[in-house]
Amino acid sequence: MTAVDQLRDRLSQVLDPELGASIVELGMVGEITVDSKGHATVSVALTTSGCPLRAQIERDVREAALSLEEVSSVQLVMGVLDAPAKAVLMQRARTIAQTRAPLTSIPYQTPVLMIASGKGGVGKSSVTANLAVALAREGHSVGVLDADIWGFSLSRLLGIEGEVQARDGKMQPLERSFGPGRIKLLSMGLLADEDQALLWRGLIVQKAVAQFIEDADWSGIDYMLIDTPPGTGDIAMTLARLLPQMGQILVTTPARAAQRVAARAADFARKSNIRVLGVVENMSGLQCTCGELHNLFGEGGGRELSEELGVPLLCEITLSPEIGAGGDSGEPVALAESGDGPFSTLAQRILTEIAPPAGAQGCTARILDALDRAVATN
Repeated sequence: MTAVDQLRDRLSQVLDPELGASIVELGMVGEITVDSKGHATVSVALTTSGCPLRAQIERDVREAALSLEEVSSVQLVMGVLDAPAKAVLMQRARTIAQTRAPLTSIPYQTPVLMIASGKGGVGKSSVTANLAVALAREGHSVGVLDADIWGFSLSRLLGIEGEVQARDGKMQPLERSFGPGRIKLLSMGLLADEDQALLWRGLIVQKAVAQFIEDADWSGIDYMLIDTPPGTGDIAMTLARLLPQMGQILVTTPARAAQRVAARAADFARKSNIRVLGVVENMSGLQCTCGELHNLFGEGGGRELSEELGVPLLCEITLSPEIGAGGDSGEPVALAESGDGPFSTLAQRILTEIAPPAGAQGCTARILDALDRAVATN
């Protein structure tokens, strides 16, 4: 297979953010070239020149191309589909909508964020819980899946307790309101005793994660956050198969050891066709009462990692006793955080830059409306 064929195959994993179908399958990818020095040129045509999702599509295409060893640099040539090409895209999208039944109750248009780390102890679960609360405070319905089967903690961190019920053959996530929004949670912490060790491995773990996705009612959510076990393994690959729209947010500390392990997690994600969306640096020093910042775990690791991966550093979160206390009490610190706090800042970057919620602002919204009408009449 030539480098061009490999690149086109890899681009087939890039989905239109609204239609949930491959940009190759939809006919949005044109000419592709790869020269002897590994410089790739990719032509991509959008439905309109003012497409507000252009930046996301460009980022995903660039990420997919650079995941190939044969590609060292990428130049994107962005264009606009002409009327006949738009008609073909519409027909393809209509066929896909009619024939491709979703594997889960999570719509393809719903952003799915995999919160990951290379190693344990970097505060990944705390970031997941507080980001979920910050998004809910913005009025969104947020699904949270605790896929860290052995190290589940989100039920305690979010203060959500109770027995998981089934309705119409589907598990019903437990809910809690946070401001104008709400969080829907599924976790082994709701199904097993908090002190119980789960002696599971391999296929059993994969099946448990698949059931949390396929056999649960996640309808009505605007975002899905998934807290994954540290490192790389079967759970991430299972999630990538079930949720092709999923992107990865890496959590690291400033320490170089954590940063290098996180880089391996990013490499694993890219090889599994999971987009790396950005880096969060946690434990970025301790703010003394005198006002001085003490870098207990080094400094600059998150920024260095983001530059190495070519993705944004989304925020830096300093050590705070309030974060730990909020987790212990089930009242996350993001509940009372000001608008310029780290988790509010992270949520805003998710909402405006990294994964805007699906809605009428998208460049293919009119196509989706037409699809709904077309499918409803057949």
